[in-house]
Amino acid sequence: MLLGVCVAPFLFSAQEAGLAPQPKVAVMPSVGYAWRLAKTPSGITNETKNYIKGLKSGVDVSIGTYYLLNGNGAIGLKYSGYFASSDGRLTVAGPNGQNVSGFVSTKDNISFIGASYMFSNFKEDTRHKLFYDISLGVITYTTKTGTVKGTGSNVGAEINFGYQYALTNQIFIGPKIGMTGGTLSKMKYNGTTVNFGEEEREGLTRLSLSAAATFRF
Repeated sequence: MLLGVCVAPFLFSAQEAGLAPQPKVAVMPSVGYAWRLAKTPSGITNETKNYIKGLKSGVDVSIGTYYLLNGNGAIGLKYSGYFASSDGRLTVAGPNGQNVSGFVSTKDNISFIGASYMFSNFKEDTRHKLFYDISLGVITYTTKTGTVKGTGSNVGAEINFGYQYALTNQIFIGPKIGMTGGTLSKMKYNGTTVNFGEEEREGLTRLSLSAAATFRF
């Protein structure tokens, strides 16, 4: 991410001489699909694999608000959310050593909020707009299965690259690809804290593909 911050300024021209007064605020919502990148555990049944597969892809939404600085940079606040659900029959070992099977339904939500820096050519006289943003903040995971609710949070990061076409000088639309990252070493389940081992940490990293819009004011 730091390498991207250093290299990207050379991709665009930062000259503003002779340009008309530019909007100073940009609001950038997006909606699309995302895929969690954590590996599926080995040695599990096909039913369990299908259940986990349902939680590894879902809807991805985001919104960022930026103050456009002189030049091509901008600073602001970024939120993104991931929503997935899955139903299935799981089999686990009971207290007496016998396998116990039951139907479960799970809803997952991963949210990120943080400070963001964006670099773009929004001020240049072209309809073809390019941008990237990088954000650092807090990533939070919430999962609910029946009456059991698990929550956890940690430091997270996000980076996005996008292309947009300028419909007007104030409205752009186009595709965006992004990655949101973070891991959890512990979570609370109905108020009880559970610490994970090195190989058991909850991986929250996801890859997203979205349609994004920019509204400048």
